[in-house]
Amino acid sequence: MSDNIENHPQINISKEMRTSFLDYAMSVIVSRALPDVRDGMKPVHRRILYGMHDNGMTSDKSFKKSARIVGDVMGKYHPHGDFSIYDAMVRMAQPFSYRYPLVEGQGNFGSMDGDGAAAMRYTEAKMSKISMELMRDINKDTIDFTDNYDGNEREPVVLPARFPNLLVNGSSGIAVGMATNIPPHNLTEVINAVLDFSKNPDITTAELMEHVKGPDFPTAGLIVGKSGIRKAYETGRGAILMRARCEIEDMGKGKERIKITEIPYQVNKAKLVEKIYELARDKKIEGITDLRDETSLKEGVKIIIELRADKNANVILNNLYKLTPLQTSFGVNTLALVDGQPRVLGLKDTLYHYLEHQKVVLRRRTAFELKRAQDRAHILEGLMIALDNIDEIIALIRASANDQEAKDGLMKKFDLSERQAQAILDMRLRRLTGLERDKIQEEYNELMKLIEELKAILADEEKLLEVIREELIEIRDKYGDERRTEIVMGSVMDIEDEDLIPEEAIVVTLSHNNYIKRLPSDTYRAQNRGGRGVQGMNTVEDDFVSQIVSMSTHDYILFFTNKGRVYRLKGYEIPELSRQSKGIPIVNMLEVDKDEKISTMISVKDKKIEHQTLFFATKKGIVKRTALKDFERINKNGKIAINFKEDDELLAVRLTDGTKDVILGTNNGLLTRFDENDIRIMGRTAAGVRGIRLREDDEVVGLDVLTEDKDILVITDKGYGKITPEEQYRVSRRGGRGVKTATLTERNGQLVYI
Repeated sequence: MSDNIENHPQINISKEMRTSFLDYAMSVIVSRALPDVRDGMKPVHRRILYGMHDNGMTSDKSFKKSARIVGDVMGKYHPHGDFSIYDAMVRMAQPFSYRYPLVEGQGNFGSMDGDGAAAMRYTEAKMSKISMELMRDINKDTIDFTDNYDGNEREPVVLPARFPNLLVNGSSGIAVGMATNIPPHNLTEVINAVLDFSKNPDITTAELMEHVKGPDFPTAGLIVGKSGIRKAYETGRGAILMRARCEIEDMGKGKERIKITEIPYQVNKAKLVEKIYELARDKKIEGITDLRDETSLKEGVKIIIELRADKNANVILNNLYKLTPLQTSFGVNTLALVDGQPRVLGLKDTLYHYLEHQKVVLRRRTAFELKRAQDRAHILEGLMIALDNIDEIIALIRASANDQEAKDGLMKKFDLSERQAQAILDMRLRRLTGLERDKIQEEYNELMKLIEELKAILADEEKLLEVIREELIEIRDKYGDERRTEIVMGSVMDIEDEDLIPEEAIVVTLSHNNYIKRLPSDTYRAQNRGGRGVQGMNTVEDDFVSQIVSMSTHDYILFFTNKGRVYRLKGYEIPELSRQSKGIPIVNMLEVDKDEKISTMISVKDKKIEHQTLFFATKKGIVKRTALKDFERINKNGKIAINFKEDDELLAVRLTDGTKDVILGTNNGLLTRFDENDIRIMGRTAAGVRGIRLREDDEVVGLDVLTEDKDILVITDKGYGKITPEEQYRVSRRGGRGVKTATLTERNGQLVYI
């Protein structure tokens, strides 16, 4: 026993494990899991197509049993089990898996519902027409061959691939420590990109994206946003948001239904329908009354979701996007083999390596055709010599004892090569006519012209590229089609709560003591003259409604405080309470100090912020204009809206459009009017400029923006009021003292509102 141990070499087990695992990993990476950048094929797919081509199962021939194909491929090229071979062949035949199927199947090859294909003994297959383009010129020494696993057969290292299959059909695979996931693309778009790249190698990714808009999935559907596409094309990695194509249809009587006609790539339709059913059953999505899968060969995908009359179809659809695979992400990882090494490739890199492969293929094909043409021309030269000396040649042949003597005599007397002499001996008597002499001469002239063309192609890379372009255009025009997947603008982020909330008109009320709530606007129903009205809020003693804003649940409110800070909430974020409720303290929603008051609420629509400004006024007469867009992003803690001195505070803020006059009114009854453009637009934290010059005992009590034919109402603290037409106040420059708007006495009190 010890002798046996001593006779074996000693090895370190950790070193052996490391070496063996690396060998295994590289074997999986190179020989099984990753596609080659040149033809987009993993070994199993390449072997299937080559096996079918080698056995004459081409697109113009009849179908053959799948079991025969699988057995032949397994026996000659791929000794890894029949199931893996058949599964790969089935995927190449599925129109919902491959954008341009490479195998044409007959029989049950599976479905989008996850149904498996029938057993290989029942199905039949052959190469599709477009897969023939991957094999074109394979017999013209365009690619290298290598021994198969047992050394008894030869198989291609790579296919000629006359179109960019890696991008066109994509690829996916899991290796050891790495994985690839490449989406399919539109053939026309990709070839157009190759054409432009071949003319301008310095072309940018952005310019290539003018041709390649994005992935084009066989199941169509939508892609939301372009940022993920751009990142994937620039870096080789990115996330692309896919979404089903859905339509909302009116069923009458207030009912609606959702019709799904296209689903995201690689989504199992049966599981999708099952998921929707479970959400409806568990009340996670309410309002679904019926769910049907009406998919057919004639109409394609068709899933119907009927809804209750009181439910908003858009909200339910957004819930479905959020909770089901109706919206899902495709993680792009363009990992492929380049010179046998795995590399992550951007769009430009992928096109570069494909074009370099095509240059090699075309050079080798051209060299092959040149040699064949030269060989034929050489034979024709010998035949023409024979026809020019036909009598002597016939006499020489008749005088020879055997073939070898005749061949040697021809070679010696007419200075012919062995192949020329043999061709003369093989020539039939009918070719001795004058007509045959003319045909041979004509063929020879055409061959010489072809030889010159082939030599020119080999000598000039631009001519080589022109041939590549011509053949790509031919394939594009023959197999190209319209794009299936539509790219729509939008964010690739998760669906926000806002998308799940119906948009409706609301009224937001704020009390003097900072209690806030919202009510549906239809709470305040229209009444005839003399009606008693509707109570909108209960208030406690010494409290009253100070501000009211009418808006939508999807609009947002800017809250400006007397300390010059600004906060922001969406309409739907404000709690909807009953008419009798006093509301909730605003400190529960905004991080304001206890002694901080909301001086102004302004509602704003997201889509209407351009060219709008906010006009600020403080009690000390300081004014400021700031672009509304500066307040787009405000966090929960709020932001500074205006800076001012410690003894001052923000009085009011108004929304303007840059075309109005503004008025400021003071406690002592003075009013000034000036063009808002007298105040330049300032930054968010700027302190502002003087709007009105105040006496020591005076302060600003009102700010408003004037419109045409608008009367001005002023109210005193004793309850007196006065209305004056706006044209009676002339426009002056900012910073003036203003004009008297009302005569104030002890009886009528001080001005408190304009």
